[in-house]
Amino acid sequence: MLIVEDEQDLCDCLQTYFSSRGFSVTSAFSGEEAVAHLTAAPADVLLLDIILPGISGLEVLRYAKKRYPGIRIVMVTAHDRVELRAEARLYGACAYVTKPFDFSETTWSSVLA
Repeated sequence: MLIVEDEQDLCDCLQTYFSSRGFSVTSAFSGEEAVAHLTAAPADVLLLDIILPGISGLEVLRYAKKRYPGIRIVMVTAHDRVELRAEARLYGACAYVTKPFDFSETTWSSVLA
C-alpha cells in the first residue's frame, strides 16, 4: 500500500493503522513523490489525498490507473464535492473517503473489500 498524504500526522496514523492490519505500507507526501514510488515499486493499493503540493491527487490517480490498471485507488480528502467524486470515479478510483474519518473496521473494510 502506498499512502499519499501531505499532512505528516495523518499519514503517520494511517501508516500505523494499516501496518497493524498486515499491510506493507510506504508513504509519500507529494504527488511527485507518489509517482516516483509507483515507478520504483508499484503498489496494489493507493490511498491518495486529492489536494497535494505539486502534482494533484487527481493527476496521480490518472497516471497510476493508466500505468497500473489493476491498482485499487481510494481517494481521501477534506473536500467533499460532487464534482471531485465524479472525476475521481471517472478516472478509476474505487472509493472516496472524506476527512475527518474514523479508524473503525467498518470504514476501511468496506472501502478495501
